[in-house]
This record gives sequence, structure tokens and C-alpha cells, in this order.
Amino acid sequence: MRSTSSLQFLRPQHNAWKKPLVGSSSAPKLAVHSRFFHLARQQELEQANALKYPRLQHNAAAPSMRIPDFRAKYDHIQKDTVVEEQVTIRGRIESVRRAGSKLVFLDIKGEFEHVQGLCNLGKLVDGTTVPEFKNLARLLNRGDIISVTGKATRSSTGELSIQATYLPELLTPSLVPQPFQVEETLHRQIELLVNRRATDTLRLRSYIIRYLRDFFHERDFLEFQTPILGGTAGGAIARPFTMTSEAVKKDLSLRIAPELWLKRLVVGGVDRVFELGPAFRNEGIDQTHNPEFTICEFYHAYANLQDLISLTESLFRGVASHCQSLVSSKLTSLPPIDLSQFSSPFQQAEFIPTLESKLGFKLPELSSETAYDDLLSLLSVDSLGKPIPQTLPKLLDRLASIYIEPMSLTKPLFITHHPVCMSPLSKSFLCPKTNQFVSARTELFIGGKELANMYEEENDPISQRAKFVQQLKARELDGQKEGDAQVDESYVYALGSGLPPTGGWGCGVERLVMLFAGSKKISDVMSFGNLRNVVAAGSNGSVEFRIGGQEEVEGKEGEGGEEQK
Repeated sequence: MRSTSSLQFLRPQHNAWKKPLVGSSSAPKLAVHSRFFHLARQQELEQANALKYPRLQHNAAAPSMRIPDFRAKYDHIQKDTVVEEQVTIRGRIESVRRAGSKLVFLDIKGEFEHVQGLCNLGKLVDGTTVPEFKNLARLLNRGDIISVTGKATRSSTGELSIQATYLPELLTPSLVPQPFQVEETLHRQIELLVNRRATDTLRLRSYIIRYLRDFFHERDFLEFQTPILGGTAGGAIARPFTMTSEAVKKDLSLRIAPELWLKRLVVGGVDRVFELGPAFRNEGIDQTHNPEFTICEFYHAYANLQDLISLTESLFRGVASHCQSLVSSKLTSLPPIDLSQFSSPFQQAEFIPTLESKLGFKLPELSSETAYDDLLSLLSVDSLGKPIPQTLPKLLDRLASIYIEPMSLTKPLFITHHPVCMSPLSKSFLCPKTNQFVSARTELFIGGKELANMYEEENDPISQRAKFVQQLKARELDGQKEGDAQVDESYVYALGSGLPPTGGWGCGVERLVMLFAGSKKISDVMSFGNLRNVVAAGSNGSVEFRIGGQEEVEGKEGEGGEEQK
């Protein structure tokens, strides 16, 4: 028997595990804050010599089978039929229901699907005695991971089941009580065990990422990995995380985007390239932003803005259709997806003409040195909200958020041809409609949120360097330290070797998942939540969580019996 002292971290710090009265109107509102593991459970298992973690053994006469495969293979069998072949399934116990001393019903979950286990002493062929059977039935708990060897059957109530022919084996005991509902927790693994929507949201994320890769591979794009650590962090206007490297003896930055590295690859002859991976921006946290996030970017040589728009429409229609199919079949806890908004060409709105129409006046010359003051003098300060943006790009961005982006609330919207000061990495041209210098750029907005950003890449090294200098001045005016950014001379040098006319595209994966999962918070679509969640969950205080809900589970069988918690 294992010594209790070897697991002292399991000792509860106070009276933590309390059960609500079943049927009480106040039961669902129960909230107990606690730091605990279940010492009584540990001691019970030790006394029964069952606190073990055995190695997995395979039985050639009863091959192992995934629960989804079990359900698919035996879905056709009729009531009260028992197949002859034996199989072994493994999974986590969702509930234990005892019907007398010789019959136990188990609800077993594995790979997001359930199957019922029937353990009838009279059907066991391994010589199990009554005391052995009762002992196991008493020990099995919700949350335990078990192995069941038996035969597929369908019970008299129509439930697909596995009828045990050998006494089930306890593979991994659960030493922490598994709640039935979680209102608030730093332990994402517990939430995933009991919250179907949380699980389905992360599953949808995985399916979307796979779809993105398949979409680009089918169009002959190659996926490359670019550096996450570098001497500078370019490719976007954002504050980077910095660190000191012992290997190269200098300060490094975590990338804020893979853009400049990917375009170097296009210079090197990789005409179609994409990357799907993490990026880091040392900025705030809100419902749609997190300092660590996942970005998908692609670069397509000899593609212009219209090519990018067409490709984006195809991608979003495909993702929407794929997600709708998943939600209706596998991920049923997620809200249905309205495919109609993706079925026809998306809206398009040119930045300057649309803004001028909404404001009721012509914008000043936005390339002049006095453009910021000129524009601010024409605006009602009260209508801009606080604080007032301190640079021209941020002022224009604020105006777009107020007057243009809401057009996307009913249908996807491409905002095109931003003023050149807002897009230092894109090609620019003189717009014949407005006589303003604008960028060959568009942003896709859906439901008021930016989903994708794309433009024709600046491939003139002299123009690119001038735009970098302009970007740096804008950052300094905005109060950011000079050391936060610098002209990337190495990238300018790379352009000197010749970047073909190239279309570039970027999309935040979390926002894409939020759109199709119906999530309001970015933390919902990240495996362990936002940065605050991650930091808190890794601390010693993270063993506190809130439980709630009525602790009663109805058996699928309906034959009655006593349920064990």
C-alpha cells in the first residue's frame, strides 16, 4: 500500500466539498470557493489497494477500439442483441449507477462520444467473486478512467452498450472530484470535462486550422516556418516583447508578425507561401485582443488586390460551409451559422469617398505635414470619443470605426484604398476619384470586427525605406520610445534583389474562430484562455475554482438504481 505521506499535496485545506440538496431551488446557485484535493478518496483507494496506475495491456482476443469507432461499427444492432466478438474500450466515467449488488451501469466518455457500459456479475467469464464485484462497484467514481472488455449490445431501452465479460480495470483514478457544472475556473481541463460548449469551441478551432491548411495546399501554396525570435520585430505597428539571449549576447524581440520573413522567401523564389503560427504584441487585453495570438499569413506572387479579394471570398465561404456542417453534426452545442451572408459578393467601400459621404465634407490633403491639424479642426471633438488619437493614422482609424466599419454588421464588408499613411508596407497610388494618395489595400470586416487585412506589397526598396521612416516618426509622435522600432535596413536590402508584384494577406485565427463559434471573448477560443488566465493558472493559488449546479445525473437506462458520485 502506498504511504499517505507520499501524496500530502492532496490534503484539503478546509471543508471544501459540499453537496447541494437535490431538488432544492437554491442548489443551482451554490458557489463554494475552495483549495482542495479529495483526501478521503485517496485513503479509500489506498485501503482497497487500488491507488494504482497500471501500464496499458493489450488483449489479442479483444482488440482495443475507440469509442467513436465502437458506435459507428455497432450502430446497426437491434435491441437485446449481443454480438459474438469481444473488444476493449477505454474512457472516462461520466456516471456510475448501481442496480442492486450484481449490476452496474457506467456512462463512459472518450473522444467526445459516449457509450454505456453494462457490468453484470452473471455475464462475467473471468471468475470474479461477489466481494470483488462489490468492491469495484463501490470504488468506481465519476472522473475515473477505466478499461472495459466485452461485447456490443443494445439494451431493452435502445441504448448502445458494451456488456462486460471481464471485470472492468481501473486505469487512472480521479483524485479530484469532478463537478457537474463550472461557473468560473482557472483549470481549463476541468471546464473541458463538464462544459460541452467550451470543448466544441476548441474542437471547431482545430477543424478551422486544418481547413485553412488544406485550402492553401490545394492552391499550391507551401507552408514555411519563419523565426519567432529576431533582432527586430517588423511587419506591423505594434510594441514587441523583448528578451536577452545568452546565445548571441544581445536583446531580441518576439515577432509581431511573420510578414517580412515571408516576403524574403518570395524574393528567394517561393511564389506562393503561407504560415500559420503564433505572434506576440506587448499590448493590452480585451475581448478581441491578447498579447499572444495565432496568425495566418500568405503571400502570392503576381496577385493583385482583386485576386486577394476573390480568394478571400472563396476562403470565407468555404470555412462557413465547413463550420455549418460541423455544427449541425458534431459540434451541436454551438449556434447555427447563417450561410446567406457569405453567398453573394461581399460589400466594398472605398475609405476616403465613404468617409467623406458620412462626414459631409471633403477631407484635407492627407499627405501634407499639417494633415492631422487640418482634419481635427473639421471634426467635432465630442463625436470622436476619448482619448483623442494623437497621430493621423490613428485619427483616421477612429473615424473608420465610427462611420465605416458598422456597415459590416449586416453583411461582410471590404474597406479598400486606405490613405497611404495607414499602410506603410503596401503599394500606393494617386486615386483619380479623390486626388489623394492611397494604398492598394483592403480590410475585411464582418459583424463590426476586422477579420482579414490584405494589400499589394510595396516592392520598391527606396519607397519602402521612406515609408519605414515615416512610420517611425508616427510612433514617436504617439509617445512610443525610439527603441521600440527602427528602420529594417536588412529587409530594404532584401527588396533590392527583387520582390515580384505580390499580394499579401493576414488573418487572426482567434477572430475567425470567434466568428463561427459565436464567441464574444477571445479567451473562449484559446486553449487556456488569455494571458491573464494563463499566468493565474500557473500559480499556486490556481487550485481555487467555483463549482455550481445540481449534483444529480439521470441515468440513460431508466431502470433505476443508485448513482455514485
